[in-house]
Amino acid sequence: MSDTQTDPSYAARRAILDRALVIAAFEGWTVSTLRAAAQKANLPKGAEALYFPDGPLELISFWADELNQQVEQTLGELDLASMKIRDKVTAGVVARMEALSGHEAAAKRAAARLALPDALGQGPAQIWAAADIIWRAIGDTSTDANYYSKRTILSAVISSSLMAWLSDTAADKASGRAFIDARIANVMEFEKAKWAFKKRTENLPNPIEILGQLRYGAGGVSRRRRRYGRWN
Repeated sequence: MSDTQTDPSYAARRAILDRALVIAAFEGWTVSTLRAAAQKANLPKGAEALYFPDGPLELISFWADELNQQVEQTLGELDLASMKIRDKVTAGVVARMEALSGHEAAAKRAAARLALPDALGQGPAQIWAAADIIWRAIGDTSTDANYYSKRTILSAVISSSLMAWLSDTAADKASGRAFIDARIANVMEFEKAKWAFKKRTENLPNPIEILGQLRYGAGGVSRRRRRYGRWN
């Protein structure tokens, strides 16, 4: 159990969320939904303002954090060491989608709420956090540009897969799973092509140095190197 879950206010916040998920499926993520959820959780009047002072958007954000915690737990139960990177990532995305099980209607309403102007940036931030939790859970330790590129690409996969998943009404989510597989396959093919291009071009002359030689002559480039160091 995380430190957050041991916080005295966590139980109340979780109780409000559980009731709100049922109400929001029909009424949307509104102040009225938040207030009604607090009442159904048998909390004192005004509890919704105490536990979610920023209103429904904070409640949606809390739900997103709970989903990410569930994904982390699910991935932690897998034998990740024996899995290929593609299978790990796929498992992470599927786990994030399955965490919504039973609350697809509420998730659709949440997506619609996050599309409003006052929620600008919150939706993408939640998707980014989901991508980050998946990468970290499967053992990614990158800190360079790869850190950002991995999460940016996976964020796009999660975002597009979410709509496909929520639109699939079949119990086995076969269409949603197929969509996820296809999107990740596309990403893997892109990464292979990028790596192949990098390997083919890593020993080619630096075009900036060539242009420098044309402009200043070989001696000029050498003098500029001595003065400023190598160009990157």
